[in-house]
Amino acid sequence: MSETYRFDPTILREYDIRGIVGDTLSADDARAVGRSFGTILRESGGSTVCVGFDGRLSSPELEAALIDGLRRCGLEVWRVGLGPTPMLYFATFTLRAGGGVMVTGSHNPPHYNGFKMMLGKQAFYGEAIQRIGKIAAAGAFAEGAPGKVIDRPVLDAYVDRLARDYRGAEGRSLSVAWDAGNGAAGIAMKQLAGRLPGNHFLLNEAVDGTFPAHHPDPTVPENLKQLQRTVAEKGCDLGIAFDGDGDRIGVIDGRGRILWGDQLMVLLAREVLAERPGATIIADVKASQVLFDEIERAGGKPLMYRTGHSLIKSKMAESGAPLAGEMSGHIFFADRYYGFDDALYAAVRLLDLLSRSDQSLAELRDGLPKVVNTPELRFPCAEDRKFAVIAEVKQRLRDRGADFSDIDGVRVRTADGWWLLRASNTQNVLVARCEARDQEGLDRLKNDVVTQLEQSGIEPPQF
Repeated sequence: MSETYRFDPTILREYDIRGIVGDTLSADDARAVGRSFGTILRESGGSTVCVGFDGRLSSPELEAALIDGLRRCGLEVWRVGLGPTPMLYFATFTLRAGGGVMVTGSHNPPHYNGFKMMLGKQAFYGEAIQRIGKIAAAGAFAEGAPGKVIDRPVLDAYVDRLARDYRGAEGRSLSVAWDAGNGAAGIAMKQLAGRLPGNHFLLNEAVDGTFPAHHPDPTVPENLKQLQRTVAEKGCDLGIAFDGDGDRIGVIDGRGRILWGDQLMVLLAREVLAERPGATIIADVKASQVLFDEIERAGGKPLMYRTGHSLIKSKMAESGAPLAGEMSGHIFFADRYYGFDDALYAAVRLLDLLSRSDQSLAELRDGLPKVVNTPELRFPCAEDRKFAVIAEVKQRLRDRGADFSDIDGVRVRTADGWWLLRASNTQNVLVARCEARDQEGLDRLKNDVVTQLEQSGIEPPQF
């Protein structure tokens, strides 16, 4: 590799680095990421870095090249092994490393891979990721005597930490189906389930980077069908699913119904607020109004914030919030935990509260206020138009005196409910969602969205 290096510009994303292996992402890219991130870490005074990797077929090669780049900056590299992304976060926190890098393609198809990073205990995103490209292009890499590489496996310690916050040992026994989707959470999931009381049925726990059973993204209903069948066949109280790198959770109740991220957050927020009255609870702009209302009803302070796991983590640290969550299934606990998104930990906290509740998950779900809403709708919009469209819509809303928030796109409040339109930070798509008290109101909200999109020359989604 030459002393200057240029990445394919499409791989430097808002929250991570991600590309198609053999096309936009290679071992040379991984080495350059190591040298550039290592340079930033050295500038911050760091001398050690944790490295983990997921179960994708390309991950071992990328991990080796990444480590080579980090070593060339004079850093001591601690290899924490194969596991979910939250295990890498856990290692970076508990081993007190200067930073951490996870080789992972997250929930993307098998031919994708990439890197998620943290500097000290902070999220690493946005302009910081763009700086990696600038350092590489300038060849402005830190130099030093090559650092050591030390194996420091943390899987057992990580599972111990997850299990510690299960306090329902004296509560009712639960029957649980688990689905790792052959992703990187599988090994930890198997160990964790073995530590918890109750009956546990494991699906796709073997790590397999080809994802033979189904795609590991629990926000897509199709990917939960196997779990739903198992819950029905085994008479389980609930089913829990994880994405490819274990930082997002999917949940279904004993009747096979999906609990979306905002519904799950209502239950978790009530539990946290019972012990921490008055605390701030954060959710992203895509979340149901039910969540914000229920946080307030439970004595908390709801805070609506921008979508994006790195943005949420930073806002949590700034506000001191003990809990945050996104519609996408990222759940962040700073209550008795570290403040990062960890789906296995969220599962422990959910099982803990259910074991001590006199209601089933299905009954708790039925007790939520009834609304009608659309799922999160994602539809194409050219990269050079998506933010401009939002600006145009915002101006028209201002002109008519509409009631809206512009913290992330536009979330418009009407007598019927609310609708959202925002630009994705990571893809050339727009995102829409609507929620109302009844179907007639929902239809009017949908029409509002369609009208706004048509006025900006955008083909509206099929609601």
